[in-house]
Amino acid sequence: HVLKCCQKVLAWVPVVFIALVVAWSYYAYVVELCLYSPNSYLYFIAVVYLVVFHLSFVMFVWSYWKTIFTSPASPSTEFCLSKADKEQYEKEERPESQQEILRRAAKDLPIYTTTASKAIRYCDRCQLIKPDRCHHCSACDICVLKMDHHCPWVNNCVGFSNYKFFLLFLMYSLLYCLFVAATVLQYFIKFWTNEYAKFHVLFLFFVAAMFFISILSLFSYHCWLVGKNRSTIETFRAPTFRNGPDKNGFSLGCSKNLREVFGDEKKYWLLPIFTSLGDGCNFPTRLVIMDPEQPTASSQNEPAKSSGANQSFPPRPLSESQNRLLASDSQWVESGPEEENVKSGSLHRNTSDDS
Repeated sequence: HVLKCCQKVLAWVPVVFIALVVAWSYYAYVVELCLYSPNSYLYFIAVVYLVVFHLSFVMFVWSYWKTIFTSPASPSTEFCLSKADKEQYEKEERPESQQEILRRAAKDLPIYTTTASKAIRYCDRCQLIKPDRCHHCSACDICVLKMDHHCPWVNNCVGFSNYKFFLLFLMYSLLYCLFVAATVLQYFIKFWTNEYAKFHVLFLFFVAAMFFISILSLFSYHCWLVGKNRSTIETFRAPTFRNGPDKNGFSLGCSKNLREVFGDEKKYWLLPIFTSLGDGCNFPTRLVIMDPEQPTASSQNEPAKSSGANQSFPPRPLSESQNRLLASDSQWVESGPEEENVKSGSLHRNTSDDS
């Protein structure tokens, strides 16, 4: 218990460090640089700088705050085993029998991906069947929907509930550092011999430039992930569908992938307000390698055929937001020869499982 308390306290050290750096940068820029400008002709420029600075500062702090204090979304109770199934699962010693219990419990759930060995994804720690793209975070000790990674700099898990906030945090921190470095550069040169302002001005420039360079690569990487509709975990381990691993299984095209994270209304995209589409448990997919066993358009309301693991997946209606995502091209693929299905690029609801 004492060890866990110490770990929780130490986990806030990176956040406190960032908060102190940001607080010092505010003091250095507003007080030491703008208010203590020695030349009167710089006052007007300082006022303009202060207005832009505070806009970027507020958006940066707001998005950072939301990333830290937005609780990670966890699976709903429908993914938990019933008391009877849980007792039976714990009594069984053979993995085959345990998997049969899980298949029976998951037959009405929107689960279309499996482990690499085609088994139902189950979390023994949380005692629930994992939805697609859900993973257990050892730091938070919970299963997180569409988990991307656990970030020590925000002391939180980045997933479905706060991924948009995390992206905005990176973007506004980049703009904040870029603006500070660009506007301080001239004073960095001008104040070189000013002993009073030397430390704050010089150090502010170096810190802003250093953070800008380090954050730029991370932000670029996550922009690429959004365009591909992948999480960091899925980049290193592709989700496994009925046809096997498919790193592009959840990609709907760059535009729709972007809307899945930021929502339909562009006026809210730059605000740290939750607008992501879906429920975090259920995702429309694009099959790169089409499966000839997929249901045809005429059998859309019929149960899907069993997978290699003898699990049937009943078709589940898409949510309203997912229907908007698939808009004009959400037709089911006609069954036919495998060669024709490989060439087909139609969007449809996948009927497979994830690792």
